[in-house]
Amino acid sequence: MGLFDKCFEFTRAEQAQQMGMYPYFTPIQAVVGNKVKIDDKDVIMVGSNNYLGLVDHPKVKQAAKDAVDKYGVATCGSRFLNGTLDIHVELEERLAKFMQTEAALTVSTGFQTNQAIISTLVGKGEAVITDKMDHASIIDACRLSYGEVYPFKHNDMEDLERVLVSLDKDIGKLIVVDGVFSMEGDLTDLPGVVKLGKEHDCKILVDDAHSVGVMGRNGRGTAEHFGLEDDIDLVMGTFSKSFASLGGFVVGDKKVISYIKHHARALIFSASITPASVATALATLDIIENEPERRERLWAVTKKMKTGFQSMGYETGLTESPVIPVIIGDDARTFMLWKMLREEGIFTNPVIYPAVPRGQALIRTSYSATHSDEDLDTVLACFEKGGKTLGILK
Repeated sequence: MGLFDKCFEFTRAEQAQQMGMYPYFTPIQAVVGNKVKIDDKDVIMVGSNNYLGLVDHPKVKQAAKDAVDKYGVATCGSRFLNGTLDIHVELEERLAKFMQTEAALTVSTGFQTNQAIISTLVGKGEAVITDKMDHASIIDACRLSYGEVYPFKHNDMEDLERVLVSLDKDIGKLIVVDGVFSMEGDLTDLPGVVKLGKEHDCKILVDDAHSVGVMGRNGRGTAEHFGLEDDIDLVMGTFSKSFASLGGFVVGDKKVISYIKHHARALIFSASITPASVATALATLDIIENEPERRERLWAVTKKMKTGFQSMGYETGLTESPVIPVIIGDDARTFMLWKMLREEGIFTNPVIYPAVPRGQALIRTSYSATHSDEDLDTVLACFEKGGKTLGILK
């Protein structure tokens, strides 16, 4: 079989496009608040991770513009060489203080951040233990490490214990879990993970990409939510959700962060975060720290939508976050509902295997602190209309 044969045999995308049922790579022409323009039509966005509604905040946009004026549009180099700006250092110091840890390190993307942490820390003869529903960046980072990978069933503490008991007690071990799982919106059983981690001498990394800014009284993430901040060794976060920017970070003990900083290929051999993105993250951090009412509004929105979907008869799984999956089951009706919603002016994300288990296809919705009640009511009405038309709802 030739190298490119599989490319010519892949026809699913073309078939979906021909049927008008292709939901991916949609060009967005403009963004104003929680509405986007697609094909010159205004669409309500409930598929973004703009949890605090800061994507078009005036202060945030101005910070990005000012950074471009001062530093240009790019660093044209890695952090290791010429790509460290004073605002990179400022952001890391601010993040460490905000997250109440000794040190922080920023990386060009969230995906690369997990690569930087896991592939650098987990070496030959050591083990990394992962939830089977962990993000793809974690899975790929594990593949790049020289350690052995041991997955456990999603949020199943008995299975995690089974894995840990099977390992040599003297080897280095890292447990990696998502704080909020990005498709289902459920939380990791962090108390259970911490308990077993202590019993089996494991270090713990929490991927809080969907949690920082959202979870916890001060927005510090899943560990703060559970009151376990002192029990977590490393927290990873991204700037592409609540921070309305691009990039990632990890916080933890100073010596551990320094080791990652000086050994992580994903950091050393990649251009650093652009000036505008760093300035945006700094500006949004100010807002996260000083405007807790945004989180309060976000949770009010989340409660309204979850209650609304459930009262119609939709299944929303075990979500405890602003990520609310509407579980349909089969792929065909999932895509049909997606298309009906898009035609009604609602932007959602259909999710099928392998992003979710077979037979668990869903419409992933996610919400912002700045969604209006009027827009939310429109979304619910369209879901009800579509669900009844397709026979999903009675």
